[in-house]
Amino acid sequence: MSSTRILYVCQEISPYLPETEMSLLCRTLSQAMQERGHEIRTFMPRYGCVNERRNQLHEVIRLSGMNLIIDDNDHQLIIKVASIPAARVQIYFIDNDDYFNRKAVLTDAEGRWFPDNDERAIFFARGVLETVKKLRWQPDIVHCHGWFSAIVPLYLRGAFVDDPLFRDTKIVVSLYDDRFEGLLDENFKTKIQNEGVQSDKLELISQPSYQNLMKFVIDYADGVVIETNQPDPEIVEYLHKSGKLVLPYQDKSTAQYLDNYQKFYEDLF
Repeated sequence: MSSTRILYVCQEISPYLPETEMSLLCRTLSQAMQERGHEIRTFMPRYGCVNERRNQLHEVIRLSGMNLIIDDNDHQLIIKVASIPAARVQIYFIDNDDYFNRKAVLTDAEGRWFPDNDERAIFFARGVLETVKKLRWQPDIVHCHGWFSAIVPLYLRGAFVDDPLFRDTKIVVSLYDDRFEGLLDENFKTKIQNEGVQSDKLELISQPSYQNLMKFVIDYADGVVIETNQPDPEIVEYLHKSGKLVLPYQDKSTAQYLDNYQKFYEDLF
């Protein structure tokens, strides 16, 4: 596989958030593909619980300052950057005072779901793609990790579909055991439509449950990776019926698992 430009869009990355299956893989995969000679860019949200001083985050002024309109409200896009010294990997952070200043990730101190998580995910997706455009960097592959990154494929095949930067981009979506209960905001479908996503598939998210959102995203993906040995059966059934390219669950303790990601990326083309 010749040098490929891979954009990783991650819900969480270690060491900025606690170690989980997802946060560890996002770090490992970014590092491994960079060490194999691929050009990578890696993004995550700058949740308020990410310690900026300890992790040496700093704002990238030339990339910050754009206003993104979400549901008729202006929100300033702030871009920060840091490096994982041990991995020699640079991480871009999407920040905004309205959505990411709270000292939490997706729930408050009592474990209650933030009611604006849908808009936070929309802002994150828009922020990533607008920043990539400012960087004038053309990804060959966009690999999304976690449901919070799931809006990115919708944009790539919707509002950004005619952008030459993303026209030939392949989309990979990883499925984790990150299911949320209940529904996203009842106006989620309308908000997505207002963002330029027009599709007959939108009916799937009239009821914006975790299962429906991930089915919706699978429809836009070129390949899907199953990252958990306990995936949602309803989503797996939908995935196999879709006929999409699938990388089945693999034990991350095996030596060859990173080779399998590389081969999977090759098989997309």
